[in-house]
Amino acid sequence: MALLAPVAQAQQLPPDQAALKGHIQFLAADSLHGREAGTRDFDIAADYVAAQMLGAGLKPAGADGGWFQPVRLVGYRPDKSKWTLTRAGKPLPLISGTDFLNEPVPAAADFAAQGAMMFASYGIVDPASGRDDYQGLDVRGKIVAIFAGVPKGLSTDIAAHFGNDDQKARLAQARGAKAVLILESAASRADYAFDALAPYWSYERFGWAGADGKAHMIAPGAPVAGYVSRAGAEKLFAGSRLQWRAVMAAEEAGTRLPTGPLAGTLRIANTTRTRMLDSRNVIGVLEGSDPALKHQYLVLSAHLDHVGVGQAVDGDTIYNGAMDNAAGIATILEVARRFQADGVKPRRSILFVALTAEEKGLVGSSYFANFPTVPRQALVADINLDMPILTYPLQDLVVLGGERSTLGPALAAAAAGEGLKVVPDPSPEEMFFVRSDHYSFVQAGIPAVSVDTGPGGEGAAAQRLFLDDDYHQPSDQMNLPFNWASAAKFMRVNYAAARAIADADERPRWNKGDFFGTLFGGDGAK
Repeated sequence: MALLAPVAQAQQLPPDQAALKGHIQFLAADSLHGREAGTRDFDIAADYVAAQMLGAGLKPAGADGGWFQPVRLVGYRPDKSKWTLTRAGKPLPLISGTDFLNEPVPAAADFAAQGAMMFASYGIVDPASGRDDYQGLDVRGKIVAIFAGVPKGLSTDIAAHFGNDDQKARLAQARGAKAVLILESAASRADYAFDALAPYWSYERFGWAGADGKAHMIAPGAPVAGYVSRAGAEKLFAGSRLQWRAVMAAEEAGTRLPTGPLAGTLRIANTTRTRMLDSRNVIGVLEGSDPALKHQYLVLSAHLDHVGVGQAVDGDTIYNGAMDNAAGIATILEVARRFQADGVKPRRSILFVALTAEEKGLVGSSYFANFPTVPRQALVADINLDMPILTYPLQDLVVLGGERSTLGPALAAAAAGEGLKVVPDPSPEEMFFVRSDHYSFVQAGIPAVSVDTGPGGEGAAAQRLFLDDDYHQPSDQMNLPFNWASAAKFMRVNYAAARAIADADERPRWNKGDFFGTLFGGDGAK
C-alpha cells in the first residue's frame, strides 16, 4: 500500500479540476460508444447530465415540466431521380452522377417540378451592400439556377451565410421560384468538386420534424433539387442567348456575372428516403432573483452528442468525443455548480442546455431556437461552448461573434479577470461563426457567441495538433494531455461572463448596423 501513495498523490487534483475531469471521463467512456444522437448511448449521457443538473441545484426546464425536450430527428438521403431537359420540343435526358446529383427533399418523398429556367448569378440579395442578383429577373414559377458559393470580396462570416444553399433557396422562394439548382463554380470546385462528391452523395443528412411529423425545411416551396456539374451546366445553357462561356469568363475575371433566362424547360423528379429517430435536449434552469428581470433568460449551451462508432483506426472504432464536446458539457455543468456554491442567485434566469445532434447539422439547437421551452422573446443571449481544446496553458480566448453585440465586452472583462485576453479568430477562413450551435440563436435574432480557447503561447501548435490528429477521430479521448488547470480557468471565465450578463441592468443587444443582427431582426441592430 505504501508503494501506491506517491501515485495517488501525483494524480490528486483540486476539486474544481477533478469535477471537470469526472464529467469528461464519464461522457467520453467507451461504454457510451461516442454518444451519437438517436442512440441509447446518447440517452444515457442525457440522463447523466440531467442528474448532474439536479445535483447543481437547477430545476427542470424541458417539456411538460421535465428535464428533456424531445427532438424528432429526420434522416434523409437521395434515392431515384429523373431529369429531362426539353428544348424545341425535343427531350434530352440529363445523366445522374455525370450532369447532376439529386438533392434529397425531406419534406416530400416524391418531389417534382417543371418549368422554365432562369440563371441568377450567386442568388445573393444584400440590402446592406446594394447587391441584388435577382434585379430585373422574374423568377415566379421558374426553376432558378445559381452558382455555388459566393463571389470574391465578401467577409468570411457574410460569405458563409450567403454561400449556404438553404439561404439561397430561401431567397429564391421569396421571389416565387419553384426549385433551385446549384451549379458547380470555380470556387466550389476547389473544395467540393463534383467528381469528388459524386461517390459519397448518397450519405444521410439530418434535420428535425415538427409536431405534425413533417420534416422542417427553410424553403419547402423552392427546395434545392440538385447539384449540377460543369458538363450539366453546359447542357442547361445550350441554345440560350445567355452563353455558358460568357458566364465562365466573367467568373474567372471576377466581374459581375450576366444573368437571364435559359432556353427550354426542365422537368425534375426526385425521390427521397427518410427515417425517424428520437432524441432530446436536456434543459435546466437557475431561476433569477430580480422580480423585473427573472423572466428574461440567458442561455448557456453545449452539444452533448458526438459521432458514435465509425471506421476503425488502429483497431479502435469508438469516437469518444472527449474534447468534442464532453469538455463543453463539463464546463456548463460546473458553471451551474459554481452558481450553487456562490449562494447568490443571478438577477436574470439562466437556462443550461445540453443540445442533441450538433454533429448532424446543428439540429438540436435549431429545434430549441424554433421551439424554446420559455417564450422566445424572453431569450436575451446565448453563450455556446463547443470543443474547447484544453491541452495547454491558456493565455487568451477567441469569442466568435463577440464583435457583433454587447456580449463581446462582457466576455473580454470576464477573461481579463483570469488574466486572459480575447483575440480575433485566427482562422476566419474556416467560417466557424456559422458552424456551431450559437448560430441557431443568431438566426432567431438573439445575440450569441461561441467561446473557445485561444492561440496564444502554446495554443496555436496545440490546436493544430488536435485538429490534424484527433478531431473526429477515436483518439479524442481521455488519454489526451488535458491541462486541468486550464479547464478550470476556462470554466471560471464562463461563470464570470454569465454572472455579469445575468446581473446587468440592460439586456444584451446587437451592435447598431451589425449585418447578422439587422438580417435577422435582432434587438439594437437597426
